[in-house]
Amino acid sequence: MSVEPAKDKPRAKLSLKGSSKLVAEFFQYSINTILWVFLKFKTLRKTNSIPASSAASILQTTSARTLPATPHTNTSSQFRRFKKYGLTMLVSSDDQVKAYIKKIMGQLDKWMIGGKISKLVVVITSKDTGEHVERWQFDVQIFNKSSSKKSSKKTTDKENAAPADAAAAPPTEKTEAEIQAEIQSIFRQITASVTFLPQLDGDCTFNVLVYADADSEVPMEWGDSDAKEIKNGEKVQLRSFSTTNHKVDTLVSYRIGD
Repeated sequence: MSVEPAKDKPRAKLSLKGSSKLVAEFFQYSINTILWVFLKFKTLRKTNSIPASSAASILQTTSARTLPATPHTNTSSQFRRFKKYGLTMLVSSDDQVKAYIKKIMGQLDKWMIGGKISKLVVVITSKDTGEHVERWQFDVQIFNKSSSKKSSKKTTDKENAAPADAAAAPPTEKTEAEIQAEIQSIFRQITASVTFLPQLDGDCTFNVLVYADADSEVPMEWGDSDAKEIKNGEKVQLRSFSTTNHKVDTLVSYRIGD
C-alpha cells in the first residue's frame, strides 16, 4: 500500500496592493484593540510597571500627519465583537470614534497602496494634564519598493530601528496560516500588555499619527504634528509580522509612574 507524500502548504502570494490592504486592515483592528484594552483594563493595571528592556532610540526624520484628537470614550461596553485572524476582535461602536477611525482609514488605504507610509502611531493623552501616557508605534518596512518611489531619505532614515545588514532581502513567501499566526501573536501581546502597563486614571483622548513621505498628498483636515513622545518613558518591543512586501514592527512606550 503506497503512501502519498505530504503536500506543501500553499504559499500566500500577495500582490503589493493586497499586502497593503492587509497591513491597513491590521492597523484598523490595532487602533480598536488598543482603545478596548485601555478602557477595559485601565483600573486593573499594575500601579508600578514591570521594568522592560530598553528599545533603541528612534530619530524623527519624517513629518507626522494627524487628525484632531477624538473626544474621550468612557466605557469598554461600546465595542462589538468580530471574528478576525482566528480571534475575537473588539471594534468600537461609539459613533464619534467610528467616524474618526473611518476618516483615518480612508486616507491610510491610499497612502499604503502608494507606498507612502513608514510609521503609524497611536497616542493616548490625559485630558486633565495633557501629558502623553501611552504611545503605540507600528513601523512599516516596504520591500521591493519601486525605484521611482524612492525617498531621498531612504539611506539616512534610521527611524525604523532595524539592523543595517537586515534592511535588504524580503522574507520568503509564507502561508496564509503563518501570516495569520504572526498577527495573532501581536494582538495577544497587545491584550496582555495589561500585565506591565501602569494604572491610568481619569479621562483620556487619543490621536493617530501617520508618518508619510514628504511628497504625499495630504487632505485639508490633516495637519502636521510633533512626535508626541513620552518623556523618560519605558519601551517594550513587541512582535512583528511580514509578507513578501511588508514588515510591521510593534513598540509600546508608556509613562513611568511618579
